[in-house]
Amino acid sequence: MMTNAELQQKPIGIFDSGVGGLTVVAEVFKLLPEENIVYFGDVGRYPYGGRSKETIQNFARQDVRFLLEHQVKFIIVACNSASSVALEEIQKENDIDILGVIEPGARAAVNNTGNNRIGIIGTKATIGSDSYAKAIQRRRQETKVFSLACPLFVPLAEEGYIEKEATHLIASDYLKTLINLDIDTLVLGCTHYPLLKDVIARVMGERIRLIDSAEETARELAALLSLKNLLRPSGGDISHKFYVSDVPDKFSQIAERFLGRQIDNITRVDITRY
Repeated sequence: MMTNAELQQKPIGIFDSGVGGLTVVAEVFKLLPEENIVYFGDVGRYPYGGRSKETIQNFARQDVRFLLEHQVKFIIVACNSASSVALEEIQKENDIDILGVIEPGARAAVNNTGNNRIGIIGTKATIGSDSYAKAIQRRRQETKVFSLACPLFVPLAEEGYIEKEATHLIASDYLKTLINLDIDTLVLGCTHYPLLKDVIARVMGERIRLIDSAEETARELAALLSLKNLLRPSGGDISHKFYVSDVPDKFSQIAERFLGRQIDNITRVDITRY
């Protein structure tokens, strides 16, 4: 059995169905700069949303097995679909702490709303699962939740259309319905959406508090590692590893956009072996 000092040195494992989970990695970089990261992006089977519950659970099991092979000390499910339908199963099946992205975002939304009227934006799959609304209402039943799918936000983020006029027009068109619903808090319920945070904030106005699920997940990770005395001490070499199940065109450029830094060590793996 490993000592606590040995466990502290182990990396944090993060997986997603694609590249969106890199926004969670970026927040962990900011908050926990001494930690090592092993990231797996299942881009060969992206997206998970729209697949059956059983299929998503099986994919998540394979992703977890891959990360465990790297002796990670903690796992983050940086995928909304897997967090919705697979998190509970993989938590039961593995003797390691596993955190999803939905609960931290929902908790922050409840803690920040003043009028109990919260908006959620996400992909069609995430909004269709109602996972954020259920998580919010488990915490505060009287909260009114208004959910909206914004499917074009994902390709806009991946293509780097952050400051384009077209992006502002699309965001205005999507979000106008939420502006009229008197919400005071809006959850960015997709890990791609933090890249569009500035344009979303401009459209929604200063009165609306944006909840970034990637940021909240990194905060919760930091709190849990501290609580369990698993934070890596400062000093020593930092090593981050990035793995994918396929290498799509422009993956490096997209990853750089999400992380704000270049990554060269991207390795392709056959995830079906797990």
